[in-house]
Amino acid sequence: MEPLAPNAEVRLAVAQCFRTLSTSTDSEDIIPALQTLHSYLDEGPESGTTSVQRAEFRRAHFTRTLQFLVSNIQADWLHSLTAAQRTELWDGLFLRGPPEQALLVLMEGIGELRPCTNLNHLVDITENFLRRGRLAELLWSFCLEARPSDSPQLRETLLGRIVALPDLTANRLHPNNRPLFLPQQYYPLLATEMLTALERTCQALKDGTDCSLTFVAQTFGKVCIQGHSGLMLSVMAPRLSVYTRSDMVWQRVCWKLLENVPQRWVESVLTGLVQAVSGPDALGRIIGNLVLTNKKAQYVITHKLLLLQYKYETRVLRIVLGYLAADRERRPLLIQVLRSVSQAWANPSAVKHTPLEQQLYVSKALLLCVSLLKDSELQELRSDLLQCMLGGMQSHLDSSVVRIRRVGMVVGECLSSRMDISGTKLKFEYDQDEETQELLSLMTPIAVDEPEAEPVNRVDSPPDTNETPSTQNVSSQNKSGPQPDSDLDSDDELTPYDMSGDQEISEASPPRYLRDCLETLISSEDPVRVELSLRVAEGLVRKNVFATKEIGVQLTKVLLHMEDKYSIKGFLSLRQATMVALTVADCIQVTQYLTTEFYSLNYSLRQRLDILEVLALAAQELSKPITEKGNSSIGTAASTDLTPYPGDNPVHWRQEVEKRIQSKTKRLRKGATQPAAKATPNRYAPVAGHFFFPLLRNYDKPQVTFDLLGSDHLVLGRLIHTLGLFMHLAVNAPIAAQMGRALLDFVWAVRYHADQMVRRGVLFAVCSVFLSMNSQNLLVDLSDQLFETRTWLADVAEGDPDADCRSLAVQSLVLLDKSLKKQLQDQQALGLES
Repeated sequence: MEPLAPNAEVRLAVAQCFRTLSTSTDSEDIIPALQTLHSYLDEGPESGTTSVQRAEFRRAHFTRTLQFLVSNIQADWLHSLTAAQRTELWDGLFLRGPPEQALLVLMEGIGELRPCTNLNHLVDITENFLRRGRLAELLWSFCLEARPSDSPQLRETLLGRIVALPDLTANRLHPNNRPLFLPQQYYPLLATEMLTALERTCQALKDGTDCSLTFVAQTFGKVCIQGHSGLMLSVMAPRLSVYTRSDMVWQRVCWKLLENVPQRWVESVLTGLVQAVSGPDALGRIIGNLVLTNKKAQYVITHKLLLLQYKYETRVLRIVLGYLAADRERRPLLIQVLRSVSQAWANPSAVKHTPLEQQLYVSKALLLCVSLLKDSELQELRSDLLQCMLGGMQSHLDSSVVRIRRVGMVVGECLSSRMDISGTKLKFEYDQDEETQELLSLMTPIAVDEPEAEPVNRVDSPPDTNETPSTQNVSSQNKSGPQPDSDLDSDDELTPYDMSGDQEISEASPPRYLRDCLETLISSEDPVRVELSLRVAEGLVRKNVFATKEIGVQLTKVLLHMEDKYSIKGFLSLRQATMVALTVADCIQVTQYLTTEFYSLNYSLRQRLDILEVLALAAQELSKPITEKGNSSIGTAASTDLTPYPGDNPVHWRQEVEKRIQSKTKRLRKGATQPAAKATPNRYAPVAGHFFFPLLRNYDKPQVTFDLLGSDHLVLGRLIHTLGLFMHLAVNAPIAAQMGRALLDFVWAVRYHADQMVRRGVLFAVCSVFLSMNSQNLLVDLSDQLFETRTWLADVAEGDPDADCRSLAVQSLVLLDKSLKKQLQDQQALGLES
């Protein structure tokens, strides 16, 4: 009889084992059957099988064997085995042989079995599978070129099981999932196994064996596209950076790995990599010249990371641009990036319609590009940079947002300094903060690749050279204590008098009457007398109200046109405080004068802004209760800084709105009640119309020196903020409903204004209307506008590029919904009572 072929022999032996395991319950038959199946996985002649038989079993029968074991996991013979026999003979079959087949069967079994002991048994085997490095064996098996070809469907299924293992186990085992299956532990483990496979690939290439990184690259890309690039690359990036520093084989392996990543996953891989690497040199060693050979990678590196996304730190910008500048072949891309970034920075439309954070991000990219240019490249791009600087600065300085103007100043200074145009450099005056210091520091290249080594020998820092010798002597004496041999008559030991609070005695005396103060401010050329008159003017106004009403308008006119000719300390705050006091003391006449002059000819924008600030501060003072006689002023002449305009700080308005919301919220509590507040008259409510309505008169009539709806959008934004403040302070006033209707009609025409400060003002005004008008008036007087207003607020909350505008829109929606809900509940309560 002729011997059977190896294929048939293996098939018959496996079938015989299956029959034994299915029919027999005797352990003397079960154990040899399992040992026979194990023999096809053992290596060496002692296993009793040939290499051909073992290969045939792995190819055609291993998966069927594991599926048979899982389907008979409840069999009696399995539970008759001892724990050691079960671990060696049953569990061992899953932990040996082709790892990809074992993983697929294990995941299939976990998905099919119901929660029970058998499911826990498979979970234990899967956990041992991961701990024993079988994932590295799986990846390495796909790296070998000698591997038999498999179907694309099998690869795709296996890829999904590897990448989504934490999700699959969580859906099945929750809340009894194992810690190893959590993403925080599984993906770093997968990264370690991937590095092991890459290390074996490098060694194989050095030995002359061909390898393929296609499957590893697919696994890497799919993990990144599913949002786990941070966990993977936190393990891989540092080690790849070290491996590629001196080993060219490792560099070629990394380059080939990234080249084999599918195009649809390249972006997620690169964005994760630029955040994980230590610097541009490490990025260059890992990805090589991928941006020159892969169009998708070039688009991500040179365009998307710089112009379309702005969530990354400055360090990422340094790495990306430093990578482009590090190689001669990649430097043309740096020039291309500089041109596109400079165009985006100088685009007036982008300044108006993109978020402030994105503008700051683009400004950082522009400064970094310029700092990386060589002198020869700078000469070629001088005309483009000059055009960018002039156009971009104009666009930024025209903005009504302080931070945008400051960014334009800083970038203009840096560009002019780098180009050194005719030896002259731009210099602006602006407040230094962390943002400006960071922008200025970008012109100084720093090494971000390697951490700086700390010095071994630490030397104590020398004493501060700015400290005066006398101070040093005093401190040394304090440390050493009294010296017994010191000269008691020495002048050095006399304590000096504190003269910091001394004031220079002036020969001129301050005026005691308000009319004398007015005459001095009009006609005197003596700086000392003018300063003394200005310092006592506010006090005189508040002490003598009758004299103020006689000359209040005239004094207001003088102060409004007064200039700081003598550089008086605190001039602006003194002038403003006096005008506020005049407005409070002679409210109707001074308010009529200021509101009329606001739209008059031949006033500067600064004077018009001064009028709005004085009216706003006076309205706030009038709305506050008088607690003590003579203590109703909101500012004193002793202050040296100008009172900041509330509209400059949107956080202030959010706090005010939140405070009003909290004040309208009912809270039930037990305990001691608070004493009732003393009732005081509201001085603002009777005169609110004098503040509010005159400012709505001539806003749509452009004049020679003033175009409120045109180029003077800064004043428009302040005006709308001021009107919103007047509305906010008029809460519970009889005229509030009429003011609310007029204010909504006014702001409705400019609700889509290009300037974000105007849009902020509009939204604050809408918030003020909803806060100040009761719910019944809202439904009765504004019923035709509420639906359209709500739709507009929803659009702003979802799509406005400015974060403060979105926040104000959300708060307005909350206020509107609360008012409508309250009114509907009140109507239902009235209906039930009737």
